[in-house]
Amino acid sequence: MNAAPIATKPKLVLIGNGMAGARCLEELLKLAPDKYDISVIGEERFGNYNRIMLSPVLAGEKTIESIMLNDVDWYHDHKITLYKGEKAVKINRKQRVVCTESGLEIPYTRLILATGSIPRRLAVPGKELSNIFTFRDINDVNNMLALCHQRKHVAVIGGGLLGLEAANGLSIQGMEVTVIHSSEYLLNRQLDEEAARLLERSLASKGIGFYFNARTKALIGDSNGAVTQLQFEDGRTLDADMVIMATGITPNIELAQSAGLQCQTGILVSDAMQTFDPAIYAIGECVQHRGELFGLVAPLFEQAKVCANHLAELGYGIYVSKALATQLKITGIHAFSAGNFLGTHESEVITYHDEYHGYYKKLVIAHNKLIGAILYGDTQDGGWFFDLIQAETDISDWRDQLIFGKDFCNQAA
Repeated sequence: MNAAPIATKPKLVLIGNGMAGARCLEELLKLAPDKYDISVIGEERFGNYNRIMLSPVLAGEKTIESIMLNDVDWYHDHKITLYKGEKAVKINRKQRVVCTESGLEIPYTRLILATGSIPRRLAVPGKELSNIFTFRDINDVNNMLALCHQRKHVAVIGGGLLGLEAANGLSIQGMEVTVIHSSEYLLNRQLDEEAARLLERSLASKGIGFYFNARTKALIGDSNGAVTQLQFEDGRTLDADMVIMATGITPNIELAQSAGLQCQTGILVSDAMQTFDPAIYAIGECVQHRGELFGLVAPLFEQAKVCANHLAELGYGIYVSKALATQLKITGIHAFSAGNFLGTHESEVITYHDEYHGYYKKLVIAHNKLIGAILYGDTQDGGWFFDLIQAETDISDWRDQLIFGKDFCNQAA
């Protein structure tokens, strides 16, 4: 009598070992720990680390080891094959095989694309000069730290969250830092002008300079091909021997496009995080869901949870876009915003400004519901305000006390 064939597990391959992809595996292991034979393809030679904490690493407040979320042992302990330092270059959807740059061919039954995003570089003359960096991964941080004691003047192009965190870290490392921003005030997508001016004052007290309404026209280099100066469209110039471009991100869809998956700005996915190929899912900064792109960690983790739900064949999870909150990660500076803080033609605004302490609060209310908030200086009630926004809570009973926070409202009630 012939022995019955040994059943083999379906093969799950994850391309991209960042926070979204690794979180998806964590969620899947909770729901169906033995369902798949799992492989992970990651371009970096590390396990999964907390990319949000790169700013404290640059500032010298944390080490690379301290921001690891899943080290190499974690993959081994969960019987996950990790291909470190490997780049996926082709997906053969007909044969269901992923090909890597080194020549590996990795078969899959189900595939997750978590290829993340690519930092934008300004398309200006001189962009190819040396000592010009982006700020996205551990290698970027190592490159910047290696030059900190050899260079003195750094220009950070971009006054958004990432640019300001890079500027602060390099300032702590002893460099003379100037932030170049194309708008009239910092964090113009996360703050209003009042809060932004308080932030500017706080950063200026750390020795950071600013060029506002400045658009880079060209980067000038020396005879060795190293950057030495920025030239702006309005005629201004700035000497700098190191430049950081923090000018946004673009979804990394090259692999998906080459495989014939439908893409627009990002990889198009359904509410189940499934692409137009039912065997392939996509999550994170590489995706486009109902016209929306993603750059914050909260929606990425929600997508990971939904994707894991369907891979476990539970099939009831759907991704729904929610209000978002952002927080600046600079030691000693606290800024928070959530929801529609600019308001609508129907909304009302409550503000509180303590100039002496540098506190500013702005609440936007519509139909007796909080729809947006900005906090600067004192952000301890940020989470509570965010919950009120998400739950669409009726705040009419304590509307007059709302600006003073949760504890005050509870006491008043």
